[in-house]
Amino acid sequence: MKTSDFYYELPQEQIAQTPIEPRDHSRMMVLHRESDSIEHKHFYDLIDYLDEGDTLIVNDSRVIPARIYGTKDDTGAKIEFLLLKQVSGNRWETLVKPGKKAKIGSRFTFGDGLLKAEVVDIVDDGNRIVALYCEENIFTTLEKIGQMPLPPYITEKLVDQERYQTVYSHELGSAAAPTAGLHFTTELMDRIRAKGVNIGYVTLHVGLGTFRPVKVDDVTKHKMHSEHYEIPEETAALIRATKANGKRVIAVGTTSCRTLESVAAQYGEIKACDGYTDIFIYPGFTFKVLDGLITNFHLPESTLIMLVSAFYGYDKTMKVYDIAVREQYRFFSFGDAMLIV
Repeated sequence: MKTSDFYYELPQEQIAQTPIEPRDHSRMMVLHRESDSIEHKHFYDLIDYLDEGDTLIVNDSRVIPARIYGTKDDTGAKIEFLLLKQVSGNRWETLVKPGKKAKIGSRFTFGDGLLKAEVVDIVDDGNRIVALYCEENIFTTLEKIGQMPLPPYITEKLVDQERYQTVYSHELGSAAAPTAGLHFTTELMDRIRAKGVNIGYVTLHVGLGTFRPVKVDDVTKHKMHSEHYEIPEETAALIRATKANGKRVIAVGTTSCRTLESVAAQYGEIKACDGYTDIFIYPGFTFKVLDGLITNFHLPESTLIMLVSAFYGYDKTMKVYDIAVREQYRFFSFGDAMLIV
């Protein structure tokens, strides 16, 4: 398949700039795989499509306020860092703008001296490895001086930074939100549990590699960046029991999906484990765990729309995206949802 096969036309005004309030009042397109029927609902209707004994798997990673602005020590030039992932100790892989100011050995100051940084290496794709120095825990410092790393297609200022976090976010480490989970409220989750639906937690720290454009014509030549994941024993046991009882495992978001399918592909089963995954799911992939998927509407030619096409079918997915455009759904991170069952 060619990357261009996953292109669709999207009017600029349908790219959501702000989140819907309340969270669960976003629209939701429901896709039934067996009947090919389509329904137009709202996210708070999700509970009607879940059965007692089903299990939702959510990604509890929390976004780091990883965009920081500072100055170069020797010249005072302005600099922007986006911390992508912790490599080891105080060393982070970082996207630096402008990169030409960040040669090895360059030093920078952020937050009136709360944070210092030195470039120690440059990796293959031009990102910098930087050593960070601060008196407090780095995450505490970032909470004081950092901003949410909103995607470039969102140009409106985010008033409440918590709106780019899921209500169940817990494990700090992501450079972007697992956006399918942004639609949940604590009240909706309580109602889901009260119906006898299980909620299991995995962690996958979302890197920007997930959202980077596919730059090769042949889809199979694209290489994903690796991201750290963890499945605790409680969640692994829950998934095994759900399958044994003939019930459904529904992933909330492509990150939860990739975590489950990575582990199943590596071990032949779901087990408690942690590691790094660079799994790339596109049409032709055989799913071993997923029975359903909750996701948003994704960018044209992205790895995310390819994953959805693998689960729902390429032709049907592209047709559904045309319907979503025509029906004025809101797209991308703060946009509307899709439920595939």
